[in-house]
Amino acid sequence: MAVSVKVLIPAKIAENTQTTQYTATNVSTIIDKFTATNYSASAATLSVNLVTQFDSSGNQNLIIKNKTLLPSETYTFPELVGHVLSPGGFISTIASAASSINIRSSGREVS
Repeated sequence: MAVSVKVLIPAKIAENTQTTQYTATNVSTIIDKFTATNYSASAATLSVNLVTQFDSSGNQNLIIKNKTLLPSETYTFPELVGHVLSPGGFISTIASAASSINIRSSGREVS
């Protein structure tokens, strides 16, 4: 068994449509950190789904729903830390505005 520390989602702007941000391809993945920063001048929300292979994002795999981030606020999402994605599982997000929230995640891939 090999364990690789990895940036799962390089720093990027979260989209305002449901978007797959990371897929555990041929590995299991442990989420160690997930950070979001609202860089806009008004409040914005972020929702995060942890989806199993062959499923789609929906209420059945919603982990964080509409977390409000105030202007200039950073949140580290402790609700995601320690969650495991099986092979084919993925992280999906949706922001309330297209140009408001930066996200980044890191973790470990186990093969």
